[in-house]
Amino acid sequence: MPTPQTLARTDAEALYHFSAWADGFFGINADGHVEVRPRGTHEPVVDLHALARSLQDEGHDLPLVVRFHDVLHARVRLLNEAFASARQEAGYQGTYTTAFPIKVNQLHEVVEEVLDAGRPYGLGLECGSKAELVAALPLLPDDDTLLVCNGYKDDSMLRLILGGQRLGRNVMPVVEKYGEFERLMALAASTHTQTQFGVRVRLSTPGAGKWASSGGDESKFGITISELLSLVEALEAQGTTEAFKLLHIHIGSQIPDVRTLRDAVKELTQVYVQLRRRGIGIERMDVGGGLGVSYTVGYPASSGTDSGDAINYSLDEYANAVVYTVQEVCDAAGCPHPDLVSESGRALTAHHSVLLVNVQGAYGRDAIDPAFVPAEDDHAVVRDLYQTLSWIREPETTQPPALLEAYHDLAEKRREADALFTYGYLDLEQKALAERLFWSACRHIHTRIGETDPEWLPAELQALDDLLIDQYLCDFSVFQSMIDHWAIGQRFPIVPIHRLDEVPSRRGVLVDLTCDSDGKISRFVSPDPEKDYLELHPLRPGEPYVLGVFLMGAYQDIMGDMHNLFGRVGEAHVYADADEPQGYYVEKTVAGASVQDILALVRYFPNDLQRRMSELVRAKVKAKTIRSAAGYHLLNEYKQLFEETTYLGG
Repeated sequence: MPTPQTLARTDAEALYHFSAWADGFFGINADGHVEVRPRGTHEPVVDLHALARSLQDEGHDLPLVVRFHDVLHARVRLLNEAFASARQEAGYQGTYTTAFPIKVNQLHEVVEEVLDAGRPYGLGLECGSKAELVAALPLLPDDDTLLVCNGYKDDSMLRLILGGQRLGRNVMPVVEKYGEFERLMALAASTHTQTQFGVRVRLSTPGAGKWASSGGDESKFGITISELLSLVEALEAQGTTEAFKLLHIHIGSQIPDVRTLRDAVKELTQVYVQLRRRGIGIERMDVGGGLGVSYTVGYPASSGTDSGDAINYSLDEYANAVVYTVQEVCDAAGCPHPDLVSESGRALTAHHSVLLVNVQGAYGRDAIDPAFVPAEDDHAVVRDLYQTLSWIREPETTQPPALLEAYHDLAEKRREADALFTYGYLDLEQKALAERLFWSACRHIHTRIGETDPEWLPAELQALDDLLIDQYLCDFSVFQSMIDHWAIGQRFPIVPIHRLDEVPSRRGVLVDLTCDSDGKISRFVSPDPEKDYLELHPLRPGEPYVLGVFLMGAYQDIMGDMHNLFGRVGEAHVYADADEPQGYYVEKTVAGASVQDILALVRYFPNDLQRRMSELVRAKVKAKTIRSAAGYHLLNEYKQLFEETTYLGG
């Protein structure tokens, strides 16, 4: 194998576009390894490749999710500091509270860590279902901690909300439909509960990006202005206007454009000042979720590519947009500044989680041995393909017209070889030679195109760019670990965690273990929206090649699908510690789902399956289909599989 060319650290970071998504938490060190800065500062620094090797040496196989809990603390701190700075600079009189929406990542360790990180700032929680409410209510550390309850609610959920209020907890149900308001007030009256609630308003301002339908007329949530007036009139008639405490909006999980945010907040604030003038003592405005994370760079509108993976604002600009917009409208109307709430989940959790994946193999187009020369008895179609390949190798064969002519000759001879084989006039060996010669010639054409970099290429030569991309087989499931890539085309940063001091000489797409053609990754973080490959290194025999998939902490942990019964991967929970030799310690590891765990979810149980298998083996032994020792050895191997991971073994 030839000695690889070296690659400077800055060039490697540019190649994988760290500036677009790393936010100071990730970089590349002098050894060509990805490094993690869990606190968003220069110290301490964790060598991700060294951490992965250490975990594997301790028996923790890949794929593996590594959680850097200090990143959660850093993101919570940065968000609250941004709002504190905005409020101080503007002279804003209201408070600010983060309500972490646990739908983004309901894992108990993550929610507990976010609550711990947010304790100095009074961070609260947001839930959107009955199960989430059951999980969140007991986690509130005190009576002041806010719990926002979104989503559709049945009577049992409303009763638990009211029960939490009777306990003195700061539980805030958000009314999504007018009928929900009526049921809440009726249940409150029947249980003698002095309730409080908020209302989600359906704005005229539409959402933006992939989740545009979260706002505007198409939204499935929220009540209209007409319904809002009916609600207020009902409260006034009942003499219970003091129950209406909060106004709420939500315009998308990832707001790409700060102008959309300003427009929505301005419209909501107008609703607020109008209701205050009417005597409704609303205290809080919840601007919902949507604080974006830049997974990649934004694409120009002319590209025709959805730019929802990128944002055009910073954390400080987001906070300023909310604070200054609310203040401007309130001051013009002479209204007090409301206390502000945002449900920022993606921005808090995305960066803390990295998925580590082993590459099992790389598969490209077969190439002919460079020293190959056709024998006299080789078929004429093989000799013709070799002659075209030799011509392409000539130094003067560089111009697109000549290369296009050569490609047409190659394609014609390949069709001829296919037809000869189909009708029995070409044997397997000759067919294989024809295939290798064809793809070797195509690769030479592609190389010549890259060397000349012409301004225009015929479509057939452009198509070679896709045809010659390698497939890297990775030990994971897209459907389990990267469901948003399959479902909505979400691009995630993917980087080899080592060998980044070498120039990557291969172009590849990633394919997973599932028996599905959709189980692949062919859209990557890049300034080029048309790019459909990742720069990768050639595999070395006996040496692992590990990829890191970054910004996995939001939604991917919880929304996975069990396609082919691939289960949850293992986890390592890591804390930064400058006093440790490696700059970190592993607080705990969590085993991934075993075969028996995942089978139980679809109602296959070990005792029943093993009994059936045992009966089969005994019957075959009795029938002398298999010898006793071999049969019982097979049965023992079968039973051992129940304890193994659903992914590939070492």
